[in-house]
Amino acid sequence: MTTNPFAPHAHRYAPRLAALAAARGLAVTRPDGHEERIPVTATPVILSAERLAQRAQLAALLTAATVRATRAILRSPAHRHLLLDPLSPLERQLAVAAIPRDEPLANVRVDFFLGPGGDDDLHALEVNATIPAMQGYSDIAAQSFIDAAGEAAGLDEQTRRRLADANRPNTPALLEALRSGLRLHNPNAPRAPHIALLHRPHDAQLSELRYLRDRFEDAGCTAALATPADLTHHPAALRAHGQQVDLLYRHLFVRRLERPDLPHAERVRALLRGLPDPRVAVINPPASPVEVKTTFALLSQSLTDPDLQRLLDLPEAERDAVARAVPWTRSLRHGPSDHPDAGHVSDLIDLISEDPARWVIKRAWDYGGRAVFVGLNLGQPAFQERVQATFGADLTWPDLLRRAALDTTGGGFVVQEAIRATPQPHLLTGPLGDLLPLDLFVDFSAYASADLPDAPPWGGVCRGATSRVVNIVGGGGVLPLLTEDVAAALLAALTPPAAEPPTSLRSTAERRRSPP
Repeated sequence: MTTNPFAPHAHRYAPRLAALAAARGLAVTRPDGHEERIPVTATPVILSAERLAQRAQLAALLTAATVRATRAILRSPAHRHLLLDPLSPLERQLAVAAIPRDEPLANVRVDFFLGPGGDDDLHALEVNATIPAMQGYSDIAAQSFIDAAGEAAGLDEQTRRRLADANRPNTPALLEALRSGLRLHNPNAPRAPHIALLHRPHDAQLSELRYLRDRFEDAGCTAALATPADLTHHPAALRAHGQQVDLLYRHLFVRRLERPDLPHAERVRALLRGLPDPRVAVINPPASPVEVKTTFALLSQSLTDPDLQRLLDLPEAERDAVARAVPWTRSLRHGPSDHPDAGHVSDLIDLISEDPARWVIKRAWDYGGRAVFVGLNLGQPAFQERVQATFGADLTWPDLLRRAALDTTGGGFVVQEAIRATPQPHLLTGPLGDLLPLDLFVDFSAYASADLPDAPPWGGVCRGATSRVVNIVGGGGVLPLLTEDVAAALLAALTPPAAEPPTSLRSTAERRRSPP
């Protein structure tokens, strides 16, 4: 396998990279409040600006298709239960209230895996529209890499900053998307609004939120982190820490507000129940069935089901994007089904039981990769631990399928054809900058917006893990994502020009041609 071009230089900048990434907030906050660093690789993922733009366009089409399908399903009395049943009571209440409104999504993240065909063999596994995080993490990793490698190569701060700005960062795009969403909500909203980033105490991504807050303030906005306890309601305004809020960027799952142990949750519940509220824009909307994986299953099924195709009514470009990038996905249940190759089978569970390595099953409405079962991992300790944690028993693959088919929690499960991704060799930095060679499964996530008049130029983020279930909170790492031009500039600076041979090795004729 091809060696990463930065690997020979990694020892020169790895300690500085590890220190910068940790200092800037590449960390997970655990429930007890302590921060645990997220590993970053000293070997980046390198993409041309053209390919990065193509992936962003594909993500935009898939986002538009998923949003369109969600709205069509929610407006269909015969189908809406498929997306409403997985939601908690408050989520459901908010989703039903929002059905008449086509609310924009300022930020969506589409998670892809690369298949065996390489860079063009891109498969979308799911859409994240509730908390599509990692804009800050991705920029921390890329900026820290550019600074560490650039310092090792002797590049000055201005040059490193120019390279970072040219690398298609996600945080400025997020801010512009939030501003665009705010202008839709309130055309007279200030260009530099007061933004509250709503989170739960000891939020797992608290350090990323601090990074976003600081970058928003660098851009001239007023920004503050806020838990439900920090919000107060006044007749004409919502306030965080006593200051009026123009925009609430919600980094809090609505279902967490239904837990009785979360202090002051009723304040936020009252705010959300009162939406839309001219006093404050809440972005993204508080309940987003767009993320329910059943939507992806119905998108996939619409390619072979004429009735569903008519219901979703996708434009040709969106339908082509689904056909090109969405793996065969169906709701996991007993009964007849079509087959991903051809024809039909009398029972879907029987089909999946025969070849575990071909399938992945995952809960329709869940997060953190907790209830994801990759058949290729069958028999591995981590697989059995997930089964035990989810169902409280050790199960064979057929028994797991039968239990999952009857489990209605979170809307049940979906089954998806597995993408046979190939692990890539990378160098992971340790806490002190030591380098650990590992073969990592690497995903690629592209950001997009839905129904914004001025969608920003989004970039992407790459995560890596030794497991096929790639998740940051679950122990994965972040890979710096660089454009080819930025990578080439860094490599040129890291690689000194070849030294001239000593005079004694030059030919006599060459010496004679040289001036005295």
